[in-house]
Amino acid sequence: MTTLSQLYKQKEKNGTGTTVKKTFMVPISELYLEEGSNIRPVDQEHAEYMRDCWIDGSDLPPLSVEVTEQGIKVIDGQHRFIGAKMAIDLGHDIPRIECKDFVGTELDKLAHMAKSSQGKPITPLQRAGAYNRAKRQGHSPAEIAKAFGRSVADVELHLQLLSSGDLLIGMVESGEVAATTAVALSREHGPKAGSVAAEGLAKARAAGKSRLTKSAAMPQFSAKKARRLVELLVDAEHERDGGFDNLILSHGTAEEINRILIEYRAGIAPSTQ
Repeated sequence: MTTLSQLYKQKEKNGTGTTVKKTFMVPISELYLEEGSNIRPVDQEHAEYMRDCWIDGSDLPPLSVEVTEQGIKVIDGQHRFIGAKMAIDLGHDIPRIECKDFVGTELDKLAHMAKSSQGKPITPLQRAGAYNRAKRQGHSPAEIAKAFGRSVADVELHLQLLSSGDLLIGMVESGEVAATTAVALSREHGPKAGSVAAEGLAKARAAGKSRLTKSAAMPQFSAKKARRLVELLVDAEHERDGGFDNLILSHGTAEEINRILIEYRAGIAPSTQ
């Protein structure tokens, strides 16, 4: 059976377009992780899974690395690297790890870590942190969106998440509130958003739910009833009397208008205080 290596060596004869992308076998003792450089914190369970992959002889992709004065820094693949060291501690021989050069800017590094298919999926807060690091580097939302392969709206939403308050951020981190809901609450209620969310989450739990949905957190008044209110008010006449503005309602509409207003106050107003 012909291998890719053999196919490549005979490319002048067979006309293949196959090319070689170099990787290197690096002694594990020369590799290091820079604390805080990765957008994902170390997940012990994921590291243990990678440890087992090394022990089982699984085919793992190479680490993305950068040569520095301190040695060879792991850019992408921290759990694979930590898992290898854990396997070594258990007596397994892993003298070298396959690595490849990472080529790109600091923004490219952040985007690469976020998009890596081998890494543990990033949370909304980790994504927000990566966007914020890119922003501090001087990049615009448009530049960040292009590098990460996301929309400008996604970048702006996650950046806003970071200023939604510790209480709301904690709820997002625990999975009790979605990032989009947290941002919407923050925009609507400002510094009171956290307490509004906590109250809504308590009601959701009392109803047997584990998450606060946007519809529950920010109930919307019936569009049908809003239209009906406009219909009832369309023929009302405006009158100014002694500094007061009055609406003179059409005959027979007052009772229905009051019912709609009472329902609105009961369902909407308390959550916006």
